[in-house]
Amino acid sequence: MSKKSGYLLGMLLTIIICMILAWIFCCGAGASAASTTDKQETTIDDQNAVAAATAATSMGFNLRGTDGNFAFTSNDNFNFNSSDFAIITPVAGDVNGGIAKLKGYFDAEGNDNKMVNITGYYDSDEVNNSAYANLGLARATAVKNYFVDQGISSSRINTYGELREELVPDGDIYRGPVSYNLYAQAAEDEAKAQEELANMAEAIKADPLVIYFDYSEASVNLNAQQRKKLGDITRYLDKVEGSSITVEGHTDSQGSMATNDRLGLERAEFGKQYLQNNGIAGAKIKTVTKGERNPIATNDTEEGRAQNRRAVITIN
Repeated sequence: MSKKSGYLLGMLLTIIICMILAWIFCCGAGASAASTTDKQETTIDDQNAVAAATAATSMGFNLRGTDGNFAFTSNDNFNFNSSDFAIITPVAGDVNGGIAKLKGYFDAEGNDNKMVNITGYYDSDEVNNSAYANLGLARATAVKNYFVDQGISSSRINTYGELREELVPDGDIYRGPVSYNLYAQAAEDEAKAQEELANMAEAIKADPLVIYFDYSEASVNLNAQQRKKLGDITRYLDKVEGSSITVEGHTDSQGSMATNDRLGLERAEFGKQYLQNNGIAGAKIKTVTKGERNPIATNDTEEGRAQNRRAVITIN
């Protein structure tokens, strides 16, 4: 091979190598960029899917009579903070307007048998800080009390609580976790309800709700049986016109009679405030002190004295 031919062959090989390297770096980088873009688009799509799946739930304020003579619908409703049963204020004007219309419907001639069920909802991530069996019932009770403040008799309202796992909060706020059902109560159902209330009152008088606590405690923790009993007491007060309850404060025998009478009254007032915080009207609660006069256990041991330091809640 001549020197000139070798020189030309070297140039040709150099050109071919440069073309191959250019293809690798340019096309390979483009493919990598396209792959990265695809991954980014997939990530964005996945984020959108998660956002759509966790969109906050919101239930409207919807009322409809079974006779076709009443209907009200609003996108607004009562709202609550997570793990709380206090209504967030201010309440929307549409909600107040709907309650006013419901009152007019209840007050109309021939509608004495019309009733409304209020069901409050909660999810399993929330903590029940109320005295009721569940947070949903506590929320329904708060809404019931709001209805009463607007002039609707509590005797026309039933309250319920229900777990609803599909609830999704808007931040820390549950929007509209309450539903409503209007119905006409049959005469035989009303008679049965009155009999149940009478039996309930006798049962509570025979076995009152007893709360044990030291006066210095800032909270009361009720067990399931106590929560049910408090729910029964609340229902009785709602349904029976003129009904009331008494909170008796009791102490151990430590200290003087006068001191224990004062402590007993303070304990009764503490119990009253606890009930008021859970939706029972203060006007329906009487307080008295029994001091050390009615012990249920010996005062010779700390265990016995702890049992004697109590508040007893019963129907009058």
